Amino acid sequence: MSKMRIKKGDRVRVISGKDIGKEGKILRNVPKKDMVVVEGVNMATKHVRPSQKNPQAGIIKQEAPIYASKVMLVCPSCGKPTRVSRAFLEDGKKVRLCKKCGEIVDQV
Repeated sequence: MSKMRIKKGDRVRVISGKDIGKEGKILRNVPKKDMVVVEGVNMATKHVRPSQKNPQAGIIKQEAPIYASKVMLVCPSCGKPTRVSRAFLEDGKKVRLCKKCGEIVDQV
């Protein structure tokens, strides 16, 4: 199990599989299984029974998890899918960097 370099709220692009080329925001991380749930990607159908919380039964579509190795972070400054590196600033803060343009993605 490797360290996840992407986190909730990041904009990512799918680089392999049936949804190749799609972009979306990470809704949820599943670090134990090294998976992420991406908005609008890997849609699965689910049959729902009626309940008090959801009185309308039927078939709904929802996002299913995909492996984190199948997505790449989209750099906010250059707009390209990129790998992520980590570095420390002079004041000791840890930041994530874009490997393509070298710009700071965010502070960790």
